[in-house]
Amino acid sequence: MAQPPDDRLPPSAAARESAVPPPDPGALQLGPERATRRLVLLHGWGADADDLLDLAPLLVKPETSVVSLRAPGLHPAGVGRQWYSLLWREMVPEPAWEEVPAAWESLRHRIEALAATVPLEQTALLGFSQGAAMALDVATGGTAPLPLAALIACSGYPHRDWQPLQGGSPVLLTHGREDPVVAIHHCDALNQRLVAAGVPVNRRDFNGGHGIDPDLFPLMRHFLAAAWADRS
Repeated sequence: MAQPPDDRLPPSAAARESAVPPPDPGALQLGPERATRRLVLLHGWGADADDLLDLAPLLVKPETSVVSLRAPGLHPAGVGRQWYSLLWREMVPEPAWEEVPAAWESLRHRIEALAATVPLEQTALLGFSQGAAMALDVATGGTAPLPLAALIACSGYPHRDWQPLQGGSPVLLTHGREDPVVAIHHCDALNQRLVAAGVPVNRRDFNGGHGIDPDLFPLMRHFLAAAWADRS
């Protein structure tokens, strides 16, 4: 898995200006703190909590609570954050797998804490790249899957030894066929393991690289709306 200096998407000044801090000090929030539905965003390696906020008005209604969580670790470049480190071995980056368990525990606790204002059953996760890997592992691993409404994993990859549990929430996988950062075979592995565990999976590949394809926004919006409707 090749990684560039970071996974940042184009910044959004408007999103930064309209975001307010929720109870989690390492997060940004759009919309109400208490709502009937929530979308939680997990950014990629080297980005920050504001990175995915532009997606909110494209995917959910204004009355939806949107919380973008900030990764706890500082990116080695000094700007941006990371859920865990990437180590360079023989010029090839590899995740610092020994850091993943602590990152998993921290993120799981933060997501469960958000249930104080919106039930997990009405909460959906959307992660990009390293954030997608974290979202999938935290939502479907451990001793029991989180009872989420849905999960969207964009340009993600599986953590080492990750095996999803039976009975997970529906998952939408998106990946660029020409992704030079996280090769598409990583999405194949995600899809295979989720299907083997009986997790409902919808996969959409696109002609492009490491990013989130705007042409898939209508699909993502419908996927979330349908998942929330099933929990109503």
